[in-house]
Amino acid sequence: MKAAVLFKPNEPLQVLDCELDPPKALEVRVKMKAAGVCQSDWHVMNGDWPSPMPIVPGHEAAGEILECGAGVTTVKPGDHVIFSFRPHCGRCRYCSQGRTVLCIGRSGSPPGALYDGTLRIKHKGQGINQMARIGTFAEEVVVPEEMVVPIRKDMPWAQAALVGCCVATGVGAVTRHAKIEAGSTVLVIGCGGVGLNAIQGAVLSGAGKIVAADILDNKLEMARTFGATHTINTATDNDPVKKVKEITGLGVDYSFDAVSNDRTQALAFDALAPGGHAVAVGISAATVRASYSPFMMVFAEKTVSGTFYGSVRPDLDFPVLVDHYMNKRLNIDGLISRTYKLSEINDGFKRMMAGEVARGVVVFD
Repeated sequence: MKAAVLFKPNEPLQVLDCELDPPKALEVRVKMKAAGVCQSDWHVMNGDWPSPMPIVPGHEAAGEILECGAGVTTVKPGDHVIFSFRPHCGRCRYCSQGRTVLCIGRSGSPPGALYDGTLRIKHKGQGINQMARIGTFAEEVVVPEEMVVPIRKDMPWAQAALVGCCVATGVGAVTRHAKIEAGSTVLVIGCGGVGLNAIQGAVLSGAGKIVAADILDNKLEMARTFGATHTINTATDNDPVKKVKEITGLGVDYSFDAVSNDRTQALAFDALAPGGHAVAVGISAATVRASYSPFMMVFAEKTVSGTFYGSVRPDLDFPVLVDHYMNKRLNIDGLISRTYKLSEINDGFKRMMAGEVARGVVVFD
């Protein structure tokens, strides 16, 4: 089977013929059907997130179960599944609390390897790591059983793939993590795949005014189609905080930063009304630092928090998000700006970084 392999940061992915070992106990082999091209993959590819090399990136995907190892009980061959890029041991303190995205029960295994510490993908005898232990830019993968979630079979593949990351992260940040109240005013910073889904989460929750902020007019236009009531171009507006307060009065009740750099974090905090809640959703480089005013945090009782993976519970939430799409409560079709073959994957990242797409999707035969 073919896989897109990264040998060194800041080099193009190489689509190579690779060998795939069969699944061991509690593992499954999956035929890939679609995989999203996501900013998180880019963080691995450019070295922002140090990762073991060589590695197959990719984490936002859907596919069909081909084979099950011994002891697998939650899926069977022929099932359609969405990948979850977080472990879920079911026994650690966080899984026991229902906070499965914080699972620490698998922390003993090396990053990029499966839980027994070995690699399933090989190229000319060399072991290849898998991003988040799934590495979905490949025609087939072997992954832990707990990292796939079965879904209904009438869900389209490309749309199902996006549920596994950008839809879950954006919608979940609003509905699972912040749990905003109906009528709330909301600011979403960054209108890529995650930000557009945060806007959709605000719509699902009955938000009042939804302000979208970005540096590209084409993304702001797209934000309106997903439910934003107002837009701000932060590249041309000299005082976006003032603009937010002109729209909302005191500021917003909730802000969601889908970018998470030093400037966007400051905007997310400063644009809050007293008592407001700023949520960091996007994942920055590890070296980024943000500044807030402790004075305003105390006297205006502002809250700052982070959400990883939208604080979702994949086993419960993925099927619900699929139902929302099938019942026309979520617009996932509009997220898919372009599709690619696996051989075109480097072009997909080039277009993503140029801001040309909401989401690109690699579609497998």
